[in-house]
Amino acid sequence: MSSDFDFIIIGAGSAGCVLADKLSETGEYKVLLIEAGPSDKNFWIKMPIGYGINFTNKSINWCYNTDPEKNLNNRAIFMPRGKVLGGSSSINALVYHRGQSKDYNDWAAEGNYEWGYDNLKQYFNSFENFKDKNNPKVKNNKNSLPVNNVWEDYHSLKNVFLDCCMQSQFPTSKLGFFEGEGIGPYLITTKKGKRFSSADSFLKPSLKRPNLKLFTNTLVRKIIIKNHRAVGVELFKRKSVKEKQHFTIEAKKEVLLCAGAINSPQLLQLSGIGDRQLLEKHQIQTILDQPNVGKHLQDHLGINYYSKAKIPTLNDILGNWSGLLKSGVEYIFRGTGPLSLGVNQIGGLVKSSASEKNADMQLYLNPVSYTLRKGNVRQLTKPDKYSGFFLSFNSCRPESRGEVNIQSNDPEKPPKIICNYLSHNKDIQDIIKGARLIARLQETEAIKRLLKEPPFTPLSNMTDDEIIYDFQNRSGTVFHPCGTCKMGSDPASSVVDSKLNVHNISNLRVVDASIFPNITSANTNSPTIMIAHKAADMILEN
Repeated sequence: MSSDFDFIIIGAGSAGCVLADKLSETGEYKVLLIEAGPSDKNFWIKMPIGYGINFTNKSINWCYNTDPEKNLNNRAIFMPRGKVLGGSSSINALVYHRGQSKDYNDWAAEGNYEWGYDNLKQYFNSFENFKDKNNPKVKNNKNSLPVNNVWEDYHSLKNVFLDCCMQSQFPTSKLGFFEGEGIGPYLITTKKGKRFSSADSFLKPSLKRPNLKLFTNTLVRKIIIKNHRAVGVELFKRKSVKEKQHFTIEAKKEVLLCAGAINSPQLLQLSGIGDRQLLEKHQIQTILDQPNVGKHLQDHLGINYYSKAKIPTLNDILGNWSGLLKSGVEYIFRGTGPLSLGVNQIGGLVKSSASEKNADMQLYLNPVSYTLRKGNVRQLTKPDKYSGFFLSFNSCRPESRGEVNIQSNDPEKPPKIICNYLSHNKDIQDIIKGARLIARLQETEAIKRLLKEPPFTPLSNMTDDEIIYDFQNRSGTVFHPCGTCKMGSDPASSVVDSKLNVHNISNLRVVDASIFPNITSANTNSPTIMIAHKAADMILEN
């Protein structure tokens, strides 16, 4: 076993890239970063709208599916996860949002006292490089994530969408919102028209350091644990379809697991940390009987409501060769135009009614429409053949909980994913609240003037039961799985402590979205990056 490294980081995604940067920065420690997927030198990764192609690209995407979900008409739900340098930040829809302060204060209320929002703001501030054409204030943080307000570049429907939200008396601003309640342009993580992932922002500026080593196309088979102490990893590279090159590497200080909400619990289970019955079923020696590993899976579940517009939308650009050619030329030579943007353009967090204490719904108002195809997969590169748009919602804080479990002791076999969507009555009630909120938007004068014909789903004319039935048959994940290695003070109900150490195992931490005690209200990339920055400080304090 080699002993060349102080820290071994598993997973070069949103969190792992941050840790590699911060732990190697002093030059004191030798750091190894391991990624199962390839390099991110891919044109479709760098081009923002290209995520529609990478959405189903198995060379850079795990392309998972859930088990058939009984409360979604037994549909298996497609769940893409990044398998590439940058992880899911290389294939996501680019939206940046911190969520609400309550999200993190609830973490603290569960005994994770260092994780209240007042304690976390410094970390968000430390890596955000906020830019707005209309705001001269620019942060210049070292190795930072660009967060851009591109209001001026969004489709002209932005004005209609903002008007309909103003008419619905929601807080609105053209400056956008990266925390808390409000509707405006979605802030996105791009720079000069190109996607800027966690790899671009944090890892690549650090790779020239001699004390940082990166392995790509390398799969960790298990974490090696001796006397309840993580001492290294067993991994392999494929030399061919039939041949693997196996080797082990020792970690002098810590193993840091950053493989995400699906793969982190999978790897713990493969390493002998998990429910004893599950491990024995797959001939894995139990090192720690920890039934919470893989439990508490949470995710946002959303639905799109489609309409035809009187004016051209992104469908008219992205859905025909002439539009694509014109946009392609603009993008290649100027780095601007529709291909330099995401399709999620206007939205944010709102209260479904005045009685709500906090924003409970996230809205997406998009100048494009792409209905579900075979396998419940959204084909973003094939928009509908009419001038279309959609209004969408997801509940901010669903209560349903699922689980992730290995189905084999082979690390190349996908785990079993059961999200258990809509298993909690609150989530059923939230469907009705969210749909009624969208109905309010459909009935605004701004939207009515835009409509070529009545919406395909005229919500104001539907009963609660009809709304629920429609949701069960058409909804899908918003791609925010988290919580499967839950943080908490009690090993009986959590996997890691507030320092992100795995309970009862030394020198092993989990640092990614799997540690969320509860799902944040909005997109999960921002809080995941924040977690890694805080984790780096805690690690270096030792």
